[in-house]
Amino acid sequence: MKLVVTGAAGFIGANLIEGLNARGLDDIIAVDDDAQGLKAQNLRGLKFAEFITSDHFYPRMARGEFGKLEAVFHEGACSDTMETRRDFIMAKNFDCSRDLLLACQRQGTRLLYASSAAVYGNSRAFTEAPANEAPLNFYGESKLMFDHFLREKLSAAPHSRFAHAPTQVAGFRYFNVYGPREQHKGRMASVAFHQFHQMRREGRVKLFGAYGGYAPGEQRRDFVSVRDVVAVNVWFLDHPEVSGIFNLGTGRAQAFNDVARAVASSLRPHAAPDSLIDYIDFPPALVGKYQSYTQADLSALRQAGCDHAFDDVQTGVSRYMQWLQTQAP
Repeated sequence: MKLVVTGAAGFIGANLIEGLNARGLDDIIAVDDDAQGLKAQNLRGLKFAEFITSDHFYPRMARGEFGKLEAVFHEGACSDTMETRRDFIMAKNFDCSRDLLLACQRQGTRLLYASSAAVYGNSRAFTEAPANEAPLNFYGESKLMFDHFLREKLSAAPHSRFAHAPTQVAGFRYFNVYGPREQHKGRMASVAFHQFHQMRREGRVKLFGAYGGYAPGEQRRDFVSVRDVVAVNVWFLDHPEVSGIFNLGTGRAQAFNDVARAVASSLRPHAAPDSLIDYIDFPPALVGKYQSYTQADLSALRQAGCDHAFDDVQTGVSRYMQWLQTQAP
């Protein structure tokens, strides 16, 4: 089985390759713009057939030069929610994905791609329906545009390029993913990652204060382990008959305070966790652009037959802290 992983040196891409390797799959084309510095660490110990830069892969894919490909896991994107260059992010996240989808459909290659919970903005309902979708930034808008493009193609007339029974296409609206191999992401890394390093430097963790009607640290997100994200992607690889757009979170909103307590308890087990949390003023730059609450509705995922059991914050973050301690100097 020949596979492709785009964004291969990134956070989710590298974890996907690890998960595929665990299944005995290593005939993998790894695609990325960069595998230097901190990102290079993500590929250590992983097995893949070849590494190709994005500028070479996409034109060759469009020409069908790779032969029979079973599936593409499309994780490559600009994931910066603060990116202000709309043309840039649309080219990276929409134009590139659209062209890849069309190439996959021409060649009979399945596409499993990363969407984002950012498409929901400040919605209080998180089912995969247009009525709930109102992104707050260009990143979320770019992901939603591609989801809309897919929806249009899936509902197109039988004589379209997709016909009425297209090769599998599945999009995953990732909620707040955390876990190994995110060290290169800088400010876009998970709150658990940043709090680990705050504890090592200062012996305390920081959270935003009151905002959006929530008490300090009580803004709530659906925090999902990258291990669970990989498991669901692999489930879809095993189920080529399932297409559509699916939330990929735990179905459980938990407070940022819960993350901080899990971090503090893991690193300072004899201290009262709440005594190690400092609250800072909410940044003005994020006002009106911040999701104070997210919780994946898993109804569509469950109806598709995926019954994967997700870790809660306490379990997943504690395991992640153990991994980080093995990596840190």
